[in-house]
Amino acid sequence: MRKVCEILLLIVLVSCNQETKKIVTNKRAPFTGVISETLMSASMSVRAITLDKNKVWFATDKGTYGYCNFDKSKNYVGKVEFNSIKPHFRAIAQNSTSIFLVSTDKPSVIYKIEKEENKISKVFEDTNPTAFYNGIQFWNEYEGIAMGDPKNQCLSLVVTRDGGLTWDKVDCSNVPKTAEGEAGFAASNSSLIVKGDNTWVVTGGTKARVFFSKDKGKTWSVHDTPMIQGKSMAGIFSADFYNDSIGIIAGGDYENQNNNTKNKALTINSGQSWSLLADGQGFGYSSCIQFVPESGGILIVSVGPQGIYFSNDIGGFWKKISNDTDLHTIRFVDERNAIAAGKNKIVKLKFTSN
Repeated sequence: MRKVCEILLLIVLVSCNQETKKIVTNKRAPFTGVISETLMSASMSVRAITLDKNKVWFATDKGTYGYCNFDKSKNYVGKVEFNSIKPHFRAIAQNSTSIFLVSTDKPSVIYKIEKEENKISKVFEDTNPTAFYNGIQFWNEYEGIAMGDPKNQCLSLVVTRDGGLTWDKVDCSNVPKTAEGEAGFAASNSSLIVKGDNTWVVTGGTKARVFFSKDKGKTWSVHDTPMIQGKSMAGIFSADFYNDSIGIIAGGDYENQNNNTKNKALTINSGQSWSLLADGQGFGYSSCIQFVPESGGILIVSVGPQGIYFSNDIGGFWKKISNDTDLHTIRFVDERNAIAAGKNKIVKLKFTSN
């Protein structure tokens, strides 16, 4: 009963914002199904996508990258090889002129690729043998951040202030210490989130916590969550923020993917505190979770090995609307259309209502 009351309180509080009132007034019909159209298929695993006007840029585990036009009029595939190293890409970001790819293979490298000329440059390398980078994002045209697993109980955070040409490590004195065995996950390039000047990094393992910066990565705080933790492959695998205040985290136990307890939670105060959602209900392990645009933070979609799930009440109740279990990541184009990717494919999704 206490958890039900917490969820109802969250719903009431979130519904107080103007965007949510607009959605309630419009009485938007909930999603009941998905139409999937393949943009590209190949032997690859795609966990890194970013949307750019009428196309989606992607990067794969085979060291390839490229783009697909939404209307299927053009596809492009390129390959990155430096000194016989074949990168394994799990993160991608962009500004107006370039895309940036993060390789998780040793050494961990950030590559800058010019959109027009496809010129490839290595702009950062972490030669530490334990280095593993999970995500990358840009706040604006010139400033961006990449996140890697901790070294000496300090998250590996590197920042650019010159459009991605150079990257500098955030001083560990400005970052709260991680616990032994606490790390990030590179499931869908959504363990690192930026919104305005705000930044969130989510972790798992021995601790499932949220690291927060309100000044574009200069200073940091950390906040506990009620998510499953204490195992190396359990915790927060994905996060999304609808605005500066409303956010959601998801994940679970990768080694027990049917477990749907302590695997999703909501915040309405920028991540300072979190309340579990639909505990023991809905999906189990989730690879990626996203708010639907222009929904006031009410509509949410999750993808992962149990299919596509949808909630139209801020995560209080979840309905399975697709049996596609091969998707790792998803990003919305608008309130009805999204691009998703995963095992051997990149697809365009149209969400439908009866």
